[in-house]
Amino acid sequence: MSTQQSSASPPVCPVSSSPPQGYRYPLYAPEFATDPHRAYREMRARFGTLVPVELSPGIPATLVIGYHAAVRILNDPEHFPADPRMWQRGVAEDCPVRPMLEWRPNALRSAGAEHARYRQANTSALDGVDLHALHATVERLAVPLINSFCAEGSADLLTQYAWPLTFQVVNAMLGCPPEIGERVAKGMAALFELDDPQAANDMLTAALVELVGLKKEVAQDDVTSRLMKHPTGLDDVEMIHQLVTLYGAGIEPLTNLIANTLRLMLTDERFAGNVLGGSLSARDALDEVLFEDPPMANYCMSYPPQPIMIDDVWLPAHQPVLISLAGCNNDPAIAAGDRTDNRSHLAWSIGPHACPAQSAAYLIAQDAIDQILDALPEIRLAVPADRLQWRPGPFARSLAALPVVFPASPPLTAF
Repeated sequence: MSTQQSSASPPVCPVSSSPPQGYRYPLYAPEFATDPHRAYREMRARFGTLVPVELSPGIPATLVIGYHAAVRILNDPEHFPADPRMWQRGVAEDCPVRPMLEWRPNALRSAGAEHARYRQANTSALDGVDLHALHATVERLAVPLINSFCAEGSADLLTQYAWPLTFQVVNAMLGCPPEIGERVAKGMAALFELDDPQAANDMLTAALVELVGLKKEVAQDDVTSRLMKHPTGLDDVEMIHQLVTLYGAGIEPLTNLIANTLRLMLTDERFAGNVLGGSLSARDALDEVLFEDPPMANYCMSYPPQPIMIDDVWLPAHQPVLISLAGCNNDPAIAAGDRTDNRSHLAWSIGPHACPAQSAAYLIAQDAIDQILDALPEIRLAVPADRLQWRPGPFARSLAALPVVFPASPPLTAF
């Protein structure tokens, strides 16, 4: 385990309890998932902008919940590089969060010239996505999914719509056949669940090896093929890890963004009363969610190579520093009233590791939401809003299910 961990492993207790001396907030606790915003308020009151946390038992980290501190860190890759190799030397292979944090030869987990090389290849491949064609792809894939449950009068929009739609759209962008993509999606979902990380990693890698082999035989106009043809000359191992990053950034966060936005629109009168009536757009709801409940709530890891002081707190060397995108967005230091058309949130990160696929992600999420609300305009939650369950975990803000009911409708006509 990390040599930087606190001297005592704190119990898993509700975040509302008074933390004992040396206590680290357990970000993996179900209580944190239930009400993270209360936790952020309590963290801020006790610790200020930098909070001692545990990502899993015995794995310490610092969580940044101050907006200005986060901006400083995200824009300072020299003092806050994203390469975790020194950290993971002291972390057990079976640590449940290790696969989410460990080094991979990709832009997300590298620094300096390596980061620039991987970033250039990924940005170039993603820039080749035809957004007009992507809009048509989302509609083409959404209609059969809606038709699979529209006559039933009820559905789980997470498992029956948001997740399969995101998975199929990302597959289409990457040029991945459905049979390979299904294994990729299962492996990626298992990584986020943290149950058996090694098995999840093995499943994911095996599927991506097959995809790379396929593209060697038949290159097409897709993200995977463009990556393979990029002048940086990515080898097979590097290709697999670029694809891990693209799938990881594409499936789970985008699924959560769609589901979290639909939840907001079905539970908040400002949106439930206006979005469906046309006063506010799905884009407005998306921006509200990206402020309040971004799909990756705590992420953007970095690992200071030497101790460094931020906001009068010494951060230890080689220990993870996470940006709480949710906590920073809701920092009272930058609190604002109406956030309509305000996109100053950190949900996409900023600086050299900012998401290079923001336009595509916005388009997919907005089109997915518009499709379901246009098809089923009388949709409503099947349970009270306070009975919706959130999946525990230190990184993602994700519902366990989004059950809805609506008047049974005939199938849509596919275009």
